[in-house]
Amino acid sequence: MQHSFESLDRPGGFARVGLLRPLRSRDFRMLWTGQTVSLLGDGVFLIAMAWTAFQLWDSPASLSIVGIAMTVPMIACLLLGGAVSDRFDRRRVMIASDAVRFLGVGAIAALDLTGHLGFATFALLVALYGAATAFFTPAFEAIVPSIVASEELAQANSLDQFVRPGALRLIGPALGGWMVAFAGSGGAFAIDAGTFLVSMTAVAAIRPVAPGAVAAVSTGAAIKDGFRFVRSHAWFWATLASAAIAYLVFLGPTEALVPFVVKNDLHASATALGLVFAAGGVGAIGAAIVMGERGQPRRTITFVYLCWTLATVAVVGYGLGRSVVQLMVACLVFNALEAAGTIVWATIKQKHVPRHLLGRVSSLDWMISIALLPISYALTAPVAALVGARATLVGAGIIGAAVTFAALFVPGVRSIEIRSPRASALRGSQG
Repeated sequence: MQHSFESLDRPGGFARVGLLRPLRSRDFRMLWTGQTVSLLGDGVFLIAMAWTAFQLWDSPASLSIVGIAMTVPMIACLLLGGAVSDRFDRRRVMIASDAVRFLGVGAIAALDLTGHLGFATFALLVALYGAATAFFTPAFEAIVPSIVASEELAQANSLDQFVRPGALRLIGPALGGWMVAFAGSGGAFAIDAGTFLVSMTAVAAIRPVAPGAVAAVSTGAAIKDGFRFVRSHAWFWATLASAAIAYLVFLGPTEALVPFVVKNDLHASATALGLVFAAGGVGAIGAAIVMGERGQPRRTITFVYLCWTLATVAVVGYGLGRSVVQLMVACLVFNALEAAGTIVWATIKQKHVPRHLLGRVSSLDWMISIALLPISYALTAPVAALVGARATLVGAGIIGAAVTFAALFVPGVRSIEIRSPRASALRGSQG
């Protein structure tokens, strides 16, 4: 029997559990359902991608190159993706992105299953996946405030962070490890491709949402408006700058070397790698539950920076861990703190950025934060060859944490903690 969600909108239903309140909105339920299924497939994709990269070329450089192939097109397309999401129906932008990713991942699956997948082709198709994601992400972030009440944005972001790690880092990777071990990576890629069809169907069921009550401008002018807002707010540009440097230091080593350590140092299987990622999902889910009940902290920016600083310190655990269990603990701590900070940061953006700028500003958030990620991937292999994979991870955690914490003391970063969201939004619309 199909139960009605509306029947739960009363004391004892969604309203009683803070994390579930946004599900009273039909459109958010559809968006949430589609994203949940798609993220499960992406969790499978993470394991299949890492394992396929090492199968095609068993070197620390293999996953670094694949990471570069995915992030460079994403970075190159993010500004365009943000401008497009602010000028057109965000549902259609998301559907088009899902369609492209379905074709790209489906092609990987077909080539892998038929034995015709080469490393270069694999990297090119992953690049297509990254480019399409650059359109989906800002459209997704910008559409949420249009379909969820303002007072429930913190719960909506908590619910997103509850589902995202659970699907992307817990259930998805566990399924991915099992699929790769017993059915091959081609089957895993085929599952991920199918989840994009589910996401497309769910997004299509959402009622049309106007992009923003603002006169039509050129794409170039729209992008400049986004830059103008970021440049005029220290809390935003300092956070993005510190994130860019911190990600340069630790994200490439984390993404490329943790799978390498599991496979070549600990001599463990794809299933073990899935368990490491899954532990991170457990941590993030726990953080999402807590944040969904507590809501926004009073000192929002300080909370974000402290969470992200301690999360980066946890990267050291990847280098010090001598067993799969110890790597699981490090991953759990990292993801719990990262998720808590991300929930608060997302809500800050949605409350302090004018709605008609949200797609562009979100794309700038992503672009500037990961702008140096290809360099991080490129440097990971030579640094690991020079000092070792474990020493690289330890150094990355220490330096990344120091950079993150230092940005908290940039003048003006914490000024938003004493402003009202309404006043901040009016300033941004006039900037």
